[in-house]
Amino acid sequence: MDDLDRAILGLLGADARISLATLARRLKVARSTIQARLERLETTGVIAGYTVKLGEAARQGRIRATVLLMIEPRAQAAILTRLRAIPEVERVNTTSGRIDLLLQIAAPSTAVLDVILDQIGEMPGVKSSESLIHLTTKLDRAV
Repeated sequence: MDDLDRAILGLLGADARISLATLARRLKVARSTIQARLERLETTGVIAGYTVKLGEAARQGRIRATVLLMIEPRAQAAILTRLRAIPEVERVNTTSGRIDLLLQIAAPSTAVLDVILDQIGEMPGVKSSESLIHLTTKLDRAV
């Protein structure tokens, strides 16, 4: 990946709907160059897809939480299978350190969140969990 690829990714990260013509104009290269670069970035897996990034207006009415899980070493596959079945679990990351899994959850109410947290805590192989409720977003640079 070179500077042009990084510039393309930066502009797409800010606005995934930007046209090829606008990308080419802003980066001062031919439209065909942008199209070829995008095809290569997609083919090589650098770009996995294009999506919508929800703003605060869409997040209203949803309780978001991060859940830190410590699990039994051999239980990860079974726990991941169970977590995939819970639609409110948006993301699961493995981590280094004392925490094994970091979960991102979004629920429509505290009552639903409470039920989900109980389900997760009762899963065989979960040693402990800690929940952090998201209050406001102060900075979001996620692409």
